[in-house]
Amino acid sequence: MFYSVVLNVSLIIFLLGLLLKIASWFKCKMGMETKNISTFGRIIAAIKGILGTIFSSKIIILLKVFILDVILQRRILKTDFLRWLMHFCIYSGFMLLLLMHALDEIITASLFSNYYSTINPFMFLRDFFGLLVIVGIVIALYRRFVLKVPRMLTTTMDLYAIIIVSVIIVSGILLEGVKITSSSKFQEMVDEYSTSSEDMEIKALEAFWVREFALVSPNRTAQIDSMIIEDGRKIHEMDCAECHSNPEWAFTGYATAMIVQPIAVELDEANISMILWYIHFLAVFLGLAYLPFSKMFHIITTPISLLANAVMEKGKSDPINIITKQIMELDACTHCGTCSLRCSALAVYNIKGNRNILPSEKMSNIKKILTNEKKLENDEMKSIYEGIYLCTNCDRCTVVCPSGINLRDLWFQVKEELIHRDYPLPYILSPLSFSRGLIKNTIDAEYYSQPIDNIRSKLTSNVDEIKRSNQVVSLSSPNGGFLDEIGLSNDKDAGTYSQCFSCCTCSSSCPVVGNYDNPMEELGLLPHQVIHSAVLGNIELALGSSMLWDCLTCYKCQENCPQGVQIADVFYKLKNLAVNRNQKVS
Repeated sequence: MFYSVVLNVSLIIFLLGLLLKIASWFKCKMGMETKNISTFGRIIAAIKGILGTIFSSKIIILLKVFILDVILQRRILKTDFLRWLMHFCIYSGFMLLLLMHALDEIITASLFSNYYSTINPFMFLRDFFGLLVIVGIVIALYRRFVLKVPRMLTTTMDLYAIIIVSVIIVSGILLEGVKITSSSKFQEMVDEYSTSSEDMEIKALEAFWVREFALVSPNRTAQIDSMIIEDGRKIHEMDCAECHSNPEWAFTGYATAMIVQPIAVELDEANISMILWYIHFLAVFLGLAYLPFSKMFHIITTPISLLANAVMEKGKSDPINIITKQIMELDACTHCGTCSLRCSALAVYNIKGNRNILPSEKMSNIKKILTNEKKLENDEMKSIYEGIYLCTNCDRCTVVCPSGINLRDLWFQVKEELIHRDYPLPYILSPLSFSRGLIKNTIDAEYYSQPIDNIRSKLTSNVDEIKRSNQVVSLSSPNGGFLDEIGLSNDKDAGTYSQCFSCCTCSSSCPVVGNYDNPMEELGLLPHQVIHSAVLGNIELALGSSMLWDCLTCYKCQENCPQGVQIADVFYKLKNLAVNRNQKVS
């Protein structure tokens, strides 16, 4: 009764957690596409996409991916055999144990009318699946703590996954071994199932079990007569054989029984089997109930990610479904570290030590930001944003991800989402604006310019006036100390501004200027005019020009300057000043 109640409660919590997790995929807003569509509308779009895929030729692709990538885990095998062996053992063993043993009353008993957990092949398979998980855990510990795979950082969720799975398997094996030797468990079985009522028959059955089934009886000290053994065999075949195979088939539990035999009577008297049963039972159902909220949830989401990415394509699939898939992919990450090993930003990580530069480390933090599931401190936010925007968009992470996550598109989408949030990071729009430029044609023009305008308004209040070159603009008074403030007066490179004689070569060679039919109207000031604004000490004019923030940092101006003026370096000085001022205000 207690078992059924806890099982049902665990299943209810699991299903509720699963529904909440799935609902969060559709509720989470990311990108312009999700701003004006309801959660229900996104669910309908997903259902249409799923049905359209199932009832099309793409079903063949899904079947192929399911067999090769989900079951056989081909993508992991391509990267590392040892990691594939580890993952295959844990994943296949754990899933088969969950379906065949933990949920036996729901699944196995329904499929097999003669099912008992104590007969073959179920008894052997249970131990075999458990052994697979043990092998996988040993390899996981070896890789993590002995091999110390580079950039594989251990988190609390990693430890939880290893510990909960280890407790489930080890307690199960110990429980099985103690029960095999337990005289009290034998007596309970006799009382409930045996048709023999005479003491001699029960003693004969006990003698047979002592000889053949590794039972340890406190009453057996002398050698047992062979005739009694034979009588016990007959009684066993009549009453017990239907639901009890020889425990030798449960090879891990039987080996444990052989080890604990010398102290089996004491263990039985202390009711250790009941203690182990509670530990095993509660660990199983605690793990089941907590599964949707833990790292282990990837056993469900990773297959979905592999299947979805095999049939979905940007530009052809519904953009709403693409966004929902990307949000789901945050739960599909296994934190394996394969992407971090290939990341081209590793050199920056080695210098700065910011864990969020590594792709596998920032996945969970991105999820916290997008879902607002946890309030992050300002320093944490800065660390996460820095890691996101130092991505070089090289696509190395995507091609090696064993979960099939399209990380490159995900980074683009996350960056675009975050810069629309009210967070003072203007630097992302200047020296690191190239990544936005790569997707500019895929974004609505007004949506693209909105964060740029917001940040410019924080940096100076006169941007709009500066861009209106046909009228007199009231700006701040010249600041004689401005050159010292931005370091132009004593900086070897940036100080070359004094060599400029306004030949306009920098403005003529600038690709930003060349992009507009009327650059003065769009940019306010041209590159050479920004330099002279700085020299004149007009702070708002220098910082407020759109030219400063539209600069691609391509260095063409600097390369073409006949006087060797370090124009790009001056721009950097101005940008840094603006950022520092803005952060102080914020």
